[in-house]
Amino acid sequence: MSFKKDLRLLVKPYYLINILLSVSYIIAKRLPVICNYIFAQDGCEFDGRETQILFFLITVVMIRTRKTGSVTMINYLTSSFMYTKGANLILWFYADVRMGILYAFIFILFALVLPEPMYQGPENVIYLRGANGLQEELQRDTRMVWLVAFYTAWNPACVTFAPIFSELSAEYALENFKFGKVDVGRHPDAAAKYHVSDASTSKQLPTLILFKDGKEVERRPYADHKGKLVKFLFSLDNVKAAFDLNNIYSDCKKNPIKRKEKKLLKAE
Repeated sequence: MSFKKDLRLLVKPYYLINILLSVSYIIAKRLPVICNYIFAQDGCEFDGRETQILFFLITVVMIRTRKTGSVTMINYLTSSFMYTKGANLILWFYADVRMGILYAFIFILFALVLPEPMYQGPENVIYLRGANGLQEELQRDTRMVWLVAFYTAWNPACVTFAPIFSELSAEYALENFKFGKVDVGRHPDAAAKYHVSDASTSKQLPTLILFKDGKEVERRPYADHKGKLVKFLFSLDNVKAAFDLNNIYSDCKKNPIKRKEKKLLKAE
């Protein structure tokens, strides 16, 4: 996603409100007009405890957003909102319990009425129903190449990766090169069959698996020879390179399924 696209997204209410909530305490504390009214004090400076909380917040945001594989401004913001708003909640409660309760109410209210904007661009993705649904598609015609994303709706890294996967499907999908998605939160049987952890602390979400001839040939992230998971940043360019999508697309386009074979497949 380009920087210009990021800027266009920032004007949407979801991002504007969340940015405001994320810096609300700093603004209230540093602006004398607001500070004197809310905190009823002349010196609008952070005390030692507030400074500690803010430094801790900066550290956590930097670490956690890198772990989720965030690579654009919008991705960084989306990944950090939960931590920044949590820190603001603590700061408001620390300053005044009543203000903390009010902030918590606003926090929850906007979370309900302003969900994160979903990707609305073109996509060519087939949503599969669990392990059986995926297995049926793989066995329907083993000449088909499949790139399948295993995800959950609640995982921030999966949410961040969703528009990237949609863009890839719109660019590369062919009649013999399919893009599929399996929600392992709703279909834990798929998670078990393909060894993808769906736990809240899982480092395997999302997981991308490439299937050729009905069998897995590549996945990200993957475990090394010691069984340790190798970190992977799910950016557009990284996915293209890791799965060699340009060459797969070229090979599939050179070897399309013939019309007679297509009719036989539909009849089956």
